Amino acid sequence: MLLTHSHVLFIHHWGQHTWTHICCRRPKRSRIQQYWARVPDLPDGTDAARSPAVLLEEFLRDRDKQLPNNGQGPFFYIGGSNGASIISAYCKSKGWQHTQDSQWEDYRPKWCEIKCRDNYHNFREGQQLLLQLPNNKLLTTKIGLLSALWEHERTLSKVNQMPPGAQARVPKMEDFFPETYRLDISNERQTFFALFDETQIWICKPTASNKGKGIFLIRSQEELAILQAKTHSTKDGPLHSKTSFRGPQARVVQRYIQNPLLLNGKKFDVRSYLPIACAVPYMVFFGHGYARLTLNLYDPHSSDLSGHLTNQFMQKQSPLYMLLKEDTVWSMDHLNHYINDKFQRTKGLPRDWVFTTFTRRMQQIMTHCFLAVKSKLERKLGYFDLIGCDFLIDENFKVWLLEMNSNPALHTNCEVLKKVIPGVVMETLDLALETSQKSLRGQKMLPMRSQRRFTLLHNGEADQSPNPRLRPAASSARLRPPAPPRPRPPGPTPGEQPSGRRGTGQRGC
Repeated sequence: MLLTHSHVLFIHHWGQHTWTHICCRRPKRSRIQQYWARVPDLPDGTDAARSPAVLLEEFLRDRDKQLPNNGQGPFFYIGGSNGASIISAYCKSKGWQHTQDSQWEDYRPKWCEIKCRDNYHNFREGQQLLLQLPNNKLLTTKIGLLSALWEHERTLSKVNQMPPGAQARVPKMEDFFPETYRLDISNERQTFFALFDETQIWICKPTASNKGKGIFLIRSQEELAILQAKTHSTKDGPLHSKTSFRGPQARVVQRYIQNPLLLNGKKFDVRSYLPIACAVPYMVFFGHGYARLTLNLYDPHSSDLSGHLTNQFMQKQSPLYMLLKEDTVWSMDHLNHYINDKFQRTKGLPRDWVFTTFTRRMQQIMTHCFLAVKSKLERKLGYFDLIGCDFLIDENFKVWLLEMNSNPALHTNCEVLKKVIPGVVMETLDLALETSQKSLRGQKMLPMRSQRRFTLLHNGEADQSPNPRLRPAASSARLRPPAPPRPRPPGPTPGEQPSGRRGTGQRGC
């Protein structure tokens, strides 16, 4: 029972009625104190089976259900199911122990599908690893990426600091990103409405969704009129611009690429990876992924979105998916052999075009996109990320970036995915561990003993100033030694339920 008098806190202990003067300010209560605060006073004659000692025993038993077997740590936490078995196996191979307590702060790595404010507020820089940079939406939303590329291109055109010949190596946005307009900005919306004609197909996308949700095609004046009616109430202005990522009208329209390269008559795109292993300094890599094919033959006039969108979620809608799912995912080797056989001579391509010209082009585009946002990303030692990048090749073998995705799918429901995904996840974690330790100790990053299949795109050591006073504030974490492990606290409050789900991840992770 807690009483206050003249801002002085007293605690009434069980047993003999003694009062103890503690302090003038109420301290933060531990979980066991919070538990006892909810236990009502027991009147005289209470059944011994529900005595305070028994209640305490029940509390500790509930807590121990949440603890690993020996309860000593270090711990890891996984929020959500995307790739959870791969991540868990990796962490256990390091001797780490799984905790299901999302609020537990003494973790080593924390891999969550959905960003949560508490994760960043409680993050201990230089001592922990946390997946997803807080504001990675600059790259991984349609409006974020579009705005970043626009601004970066304007900056490069105004500031000519590149040596002669270097400008030719910088990709132009129009050469790799389909023509795109924001529907939440009046002048862009009106520009699109004015230029639309029925000879071209446009695709409308929400800015921050996945799995093809909310996407539709615009091919006729009737469909355009419906879109105009939906966007008629859109408000413009500085306030709306700041909140456009979450607004219901936060959409883009993009010119649909009607002449995609086909594999056996089917549309496809390529998923590649952009691992940001370290943020202080930036260590950014490229990883090969796989090709994603539609189940049906490509028909640009079809109204069935599963023939236009290649992601697995859309293909699973077909009743034939379980029978033909292995045909919807190709390895990069398979893709390379197919293009060698079908197109090398007819199109005059170099041998192994997939692993030479195409790979270099993807790396160039991904580096360009990262540099467009590098100065704006929130960075601390221990932040890392794994971003999925989707590319399309047209029939002229021109490479287009479609989008970049946070929390890319890590499912392994096909044989190709079983070979690709675990390697991507494990090398990302290996590089995150190695780079964070080297940064903490002030060591040189290269050579990287954990680097196997990934290619280094950006080494941020060159960005670090030799003058410590001019270094980013985040690099101060190198000077702090890791804190010793603390005893495991009580687990979740009895009766506490896991938080709900949103999108593809678990909230509250």
